[in-house]
Amino acid sequence: MKFEADLQDCIESIACEYSCYGYRRITEQLHREEFMVNHKKVLRIMRENSLLCSVKRRWIKTTDSRHTFRRYPNLIKDRISRRPNRIWVADITYIRVLTAFVYLAVILDAFSRKVVGYAISKSLSNDLTIQALKSAITLRKPERSCIHLSDQGIQYACKGYIDILEENGFQISMSSKGNP
Repeated sequence: MKFEADLQDCIESIACEYSCYGYRRITEQLHREEFMVNHKKVLRIMRENSLLCSVKRRWIKTTDSRHTFRRYPNLIKDRISRRPNRIWVADITYIRVLTAFVYLAVILDAFSRKVVGYAISKSLSNDLTIQALKSAITLRKPERSCIHLSDQGIQYACKGYIDILEENGFQISMSSKGNP
């Protein structure tokens, strides 16, 4: 039991000195201090003593639906795509790179779930989604009745994006707010 108490004291002192250390780093530090201990045991002790650090992930908002552009109804609710290039779904996400974030606009074919177009940018602008849409149209040349589903964000509701969809004969569909 003495070993267990010494181990707990050592874990507590390391956790206080290095508040951002998780159980893996603390296990490595214990190994350097010649404690032969399994990472699972360190995790258990840290959990029992509330020593686990909580990672605060930065959340980035990619959808701004506070705009005056037209909102379209959801045309694919409870609908399954039975062949390629009938339903495309579009969305934006962000990717953490070394020192910042970049935005990824992607268009997927709902049938195959394959990426049919994408674009990456440092800024969350309408040009990002327009570039992704143009690359998808160029690569896949969809039928004129293809349904394009997106959220109600300004990047998908803007005039430039809607004009391209209408020029290429897409049926425009948007998911309802808060329901991707």
